[in-house]
Amino acid sequence: MAKTQFAVEMGMGTDLRGADYTKAACRAVHDALHRNYLTVADAFGFGKDAMIVDIRIGVGQPGRVDLDAVKREAPYGQVSAEAVKGGADLEMNGNPVIVANAIVSVSFDVERTS
Repeated sequence: MAKTQFAVEMGMGTDLRGADYTKAACRAVHDALHRNYLTVADAFGFGKDAMIVDIRIGVGQPGRVDLDAVKREAPYGQVSAEAVKGGADLEMNGNPVIVANAIVSVSFDVERTS
């Protein structure tokens, strides 16, 4: 069996007042997942628990992201998450604004025939 990628989605999330990197990251994953990810398993005849979900979050301070909270955004599958430098730390009207970007990859273990 070989891990084969079936879908990649991107999302963006923000926290406009609390400077909460985890909240922005979770919102970015939610944004990515609610595009078409949830139909991938059914479309190819796989069980939802067979999904391998890899999440990469880009934020200004990766160490401030609770990766367990981010992983809970994915409702099925074997989920992994990592935070890397990215996104944006901004200010609006004296308040910190955190922008997070998410890349969510959905793969399955499949046997290659070629």
